[in-house]
Amino acid sequence: VHLVESGGGLVQAGDSLRLACAASGSTYDITAMGWYRQAPGKQRELVAAILSRSDRTIYADSVKGRFTISRDNAKNMMFLQMDSLKSADTAVYYCNIGLWLSNTYLPYDTWGQGTQVTVSS
Repeated sequence: VHLVESGGGLVQAGDSLRLACAASGSTYDITAMGWYRQAPGKQRELVAAILSRSDRTIYADSVKGRFTISRDNAKNMMFLQMDSLKSADTAVYYCNIGLWLSNTYLPYDTWGQGTQVTVSS
């Protein structure tokens, strides 16, 4: 599976951005997808994940109520709507595929190239 992210950019605090992830290749067996982010000097962290065949989602506490993950299975796309952005959201955002197990998202080692999100305060 090949993943390509898009939609990042430079915005001000309080603004919104919508990230997109396009999946290609052997997409028929994707069961779950997630968005991760990595800020400079920090570990990569899970932002949100979604089960491919239902509306079940997981969010990091830091983004609950501000970010919304969604997917379009027909187009092999996943999205992350980010509202009320904060400077703490500044990071490179990565798309990922993984496994959904007991309401936990387990990432596979398949990543996109990342898209930079910079929020100025």
